[in-house]
Amino acid sequence: MLKKVLMLSVAVLFGLQAGLALAAANPDTGPGCGHGKLLWADYKGQKEIAPQVLMVTTNGTGFNTFAISSGTSGCTNDGKIMSQYKTTVFASVNFENLSQEMAQGQGEHLASLATLMGVPVEHQGAFFAMTQERYATLVKAGETSPVVMVQAINDAMAGHPVLAKLSH
Repeated sequence: MLKKVLMLSVAVLFGLQAGLALAAANPDTGPGCGHGKLLWADYKGQKEIAPQVLMVTTNGTGFNTFAISSGTSGCTNDGKIMSQYKTTVFASVNFENLSQEMAQGQGEHLASLATLMGVPVEHQGAFFAMTQERYATLVKAGETSPVVMVQAINDAMAGHPVLAKLSH
């Protein structure tokens, strides 16, 4: 019994030393950035489980996606999300609004999507008209996901006389 306790103590001490060495080499104090990081920044013991769980849980509210993509709340917008993924993330978050605005041929969300897809303001009218004209094929009721919709818009732009000349 004493031998088991001694072996366990040695293992724990070795584990603590290794953990302290890794902690010293890793200056990160928790899960990245976002509202969770900001709200729990003053909590003592940043590397403990409780504050990290609180940070992650707070970031899990959905605001962290916006913070990362927009470069707010302590997050940096350094281009790590490629432009096609920015478009897909935007379309995912705003899918219902985009669907409605595409059917109408206008709207703030549709204008934002056009900008993300590299459509200059002077050609956005053509983009709006194209999405309205091809709405039935771009947004199939109940069948289209944001990823499929963005790909369908890219394909439609590639065949459009004005929009095909734009980089997207």
